[in-house]
Amino acid sequence: MAWPCVLLPVKQARSGAAIHPRASAGPLPGGQEQEGVSSPGLSAPLRTRPRGHSLGSASPRLPGLRWRLGPGAGRPWPLPVAPPARKGVSGAGPRAGGNAALSAARRARSGAASSGAAARSPPGTMGSMFRSEEVALVQLFLPTAAAYTCVSRLGELGLVEFRDLNASVSAFQRRFVVDVRRCEELEKTFTFLQEEVRRAGLVLPPPEGRLPAPPPRDLLRIQEETERLAQELRDVRGNQQALRAQLHQLQLHAAVLGQGHGPQLAAAHTDGTSERMPLLQAPGGPHQDLRVNFVAGAVEPHKAPALERLLWRACRGFLIASFRELEQPLEHPVTGEPAMWMTFLISYWGEQIGQKIRKITDCFHCHVFPFLEQEEARRGALRQLQQQSQELQEVLGETERFLSQVLGRVLQLLPPGQVQVHKMKAVYLALNQCSVSTTHKCLIAEAWCSVRDLPALQEALRDSSTEEGVSAVAHRIPCRDMPPTLIRTNRFTASFQGIVDAYGVGRYQEVNPAPYTIITFPFLFAVMFGDVGHGLLMFLFALAMVLAENQPAVKAAQNEIWQTFFRGRYLLLLMGLFSIYTGFIYNECFSRATSIFPSGWSVAAMANQSGWSDAFLAQHAMLTLDPNVTGVFLGPYPFGIDPVWSLAANHLSFLNSFKMKMSVILGVVHMAFGVVLGIFNHVHFGQRHRLLLETLPELTFLLGLFGYLVFLVIYKWLCVSAASAASAPSILIHFINMFLFSHSPTNRPLYPRQEVVQATLVVLALAMVPILLLGTPLYLLRRHRPHLRRRPAGRQEEDKAGLLDLPDASVNGWSSDEEKAGGLDDEEEAELVPSEVLMHQAIHTIEFCLGCVSNTASYLRLWALSLAHAQLSEVLWAMVMSIGLGLGREVGVAAVVLVPIFAAFAVMTVAILLVMEGLSAFLHALRLHWVEFQNKFYSGTGYKLSPFTFAATDD
Repeated sequence: MAWPCVLLPVKQARSGAAIHPRASAGPLPGGQEQEGVSSPGLSAPLRTRPRGHSLGSASPRLPGLRWRLGPGAGRPWPLPVAPPARKGVSGAGPRAGGNAALSAARRARSGAASSGAAARSPPGTMGSMFRSEEVALVQLFLPTAAAYTCVSRLGELGLVEFRDLNASVSAFQRRFVVDVRRCEELEKTFTFLQEEVRRAGLVLPPPEGRLPAPPPRDLLRIQEETERLAQELRDVRGNQQALRAQLHQLQLHAAVLGQGHGPQLAAAHTDGTSERMPLLQAPGGPHQDLRVNFVAGAVEPHKAPALERLLWRACRGFLIASFRELEQPLEHPVTGEPAMWMTFLISYWGEQIGQKIRKITDCFHCHVFPFLEQEEARRGALRQLQQQSQELQEVLGETERFLSQVLGRVLQLLPPGQVQVHKMKAVYLALNQCSVSTTHKCLIAEAWCSVRDLPALQEALRDSSTEEGVSAVAHRIPCRDMPPTLIRTNRFTASFQGIVDAYGVGRYQEVNPAPYTIITFPFLFAVMFGDVGHGLLMFLFALAMVLAENQPAVKAAQNEIWQTFFRGRYLLLLMGLFSIYTGFIYNECFSRATSIFPSGWSVAAMANQSGWSDAFLAQHAMLTLDPNVTGVFLGPYPFGIDPVWSLAANHLSFLNSFKMKMSVILGVVHMAFGVVLGIFNHVHFGQRHRLLLETLPELTFLLGLFGYLVFLVIYKWLCVSAASAASAPSILIHFINMFLFSHSPTNRPLYPRQEVVQATLVVLALAMVPILLLGTPLYLLRRHRPHLRRRPAGRQEEDKAGLLDLPDASVNGWSSDEEKAGGLDDEEEAELVPSEVLMHQAIHTIEFCLGCVSNTASYLRLWALSLAHAQLSEVLWAMVMSIGLGLGREVGVAAVVLVPIFAAFAVMTVAILLVMEGLSAFLHALRLHWVEFQNKFYSGTGYKLSPFTFAATDD
């Protein structure tokens, strides 16, 4: 890269030496661009597991070699127990137990008590962040009388994760299925009560304090109280609805009688003669068989037009109908909401017409009431209806008051009852995972538990079973299944651990990337998001959430977007803080440069020594500040990029070169750090052969090619001066010629014998490929062959059968070669398939070699996103704020104009630059950690320890 010369516009050059520019970048002495990123070198303390402790699970039978906690540091030591009977001997089934099991458990418990010391937890509380905690498989002997109390206590503590020892047994055939069904019936009743409370518009109060799981004898009492209260609530609610329906009928009847349909219809039938009346009289006398009848009722307003139309068509006009809407709405008997009704009065002739009318009104679900022809009779009936309505309202008021009392008892019973029944059901479900001894005197359970929690586990079992007179016992057993991963987090580290776990939960005790992610993730984000103003806004937003994190209103917010931001508040805090730091390095604050220190470039010295005249300035729009001229370049800017670059025409090209090289350096350091972290995995799992056959070739390949590229960049920064900048060689051409084993006559070497060094590095890197491809498979085959020779072919099936007979052994080994190597002596015991090992190693070699190229290029996103963010900030300032600042020069005009312009600038800054650009930079930083960094050492094929706990029920 040639020495950067500042190109200034003429107007800026005329101003002299006092420069107050507005952008960001700055060279170091001698043409060096500023660089200085160090990768954190945190080391994880290694702990070796005892030789006899395998990884995984075991069968629930009694083993021939028991483990218990000895005094001192908590390491397991063997407790001899009588070996189990072989196949065919009575009393030694797959679920060994009975008197022998109970006596062995008591002996183990008494021996542990006599030792007088429990396992000590590892010193420190944050050691588990660097590697998952040691987890042991524990076998629990729970006396039948104290099993419920012990499991309930374990649920309150949340220490263990139970394993299902009855996986082959149907859920309907387990021991405590009746109790589980009883709890489910209670939950259904609670759901009914909760719906009634919600229907009444009440809010359930939270339960007071932490409620323990009730004793089993209290289940019948809780069930009886709940059923009695639910039945009483059903009866009261039914009576209330019946009274409301009856009152509604009375109100509708009174409304129909009081609407005044009668006089008009009566006048229509009594005054004068009708045009349709026949002129000739019947022989039996005038209208002897003619009688007018009435049908009165009420219908919903949206049904009234259809009803009227159908009545007219069906009865062919032999009726007179009057429809009127009520003046006041009536309360609906079911929903309680006000509803409008339409009353009607129909007069007709003949019984057949009357039958049609009744059928039609029934189809429209009309409320039909008797209608008296005499006015006095109707008034009397109306007074009687009003009196009945008043009496019914008094009865309904008493019913609602009694309903309020019942709901008050529900509010007292429901919150604690729900918590207790949920806990009771969880306890019974956990007990269903235990196996029962042959004499039904104890339950045998297996659970995963952290080694540091074993003293608390034994203390909890001792306290819970003391009242029953029989002590529960817990002791470690060997196992081959991979244990779950347990990493304890707090409110600060939870968000960073969530980023890692989203990629995959780590294998048991492999290196955890979360501690390093605390530093590298916000920093890589800030490289793409570097701006003092934008970072300050993000920092203040996160700081407000951190300060208000203990307020109940903030925790109870139900908005999903807010919950996402709130859970990652500490991550946002560090992202904003690091963005402020990189913003100072870029010298950008809302795309404007700040002159904190004096500029290292002088225009006055260039003007004095170059003899710029007015004619020269008129002909040259751009002026070049030559650092070779004495006094032009006074030295590097103290911190960050010199603000004079914001006035330069080659500002963008200078930042392109600087940020591109910075991205490559950061990427190579980040990937090399990931490969180095793999060393801790190999040492911890006892795979020291991988240090020479995998880690060393990988580092040689990566650093020999791309580490050399970083060396060329730094060497050129340090060795190329301003005087030789015009003839500086191109790093890109040198790097291409390195792989082609050639040289370019026009591109001089950076240092003597450069071609020999480059050829040696390429050959050395290529030589690492076969070592990486064949080293580990050949070593495993060579190590496995003597073991196979020592085992005669005729005894392999017998040994396999013997392995199946072992009570505490498991044939479910780890699948991949890496996982097999993680256990103790698993490589010697497991059958090695050469084709699978070769295929696995070939995939790993191809992925690493090609990934070094693609991953290095992937880190260029740091350069691209940083430039995109800077340019968007520049465009937003130029298109909004600059226009607003130039509209008015007077104070009043400027104040009126700037208010809406600044509001638009603030909204677009938050929406575009903070939210959209921030999300983009976050996703790219996430990809760099998942794909480019973690795949160098992190498998992510484990599963979390999910302890049996009541924490969610209490919340």
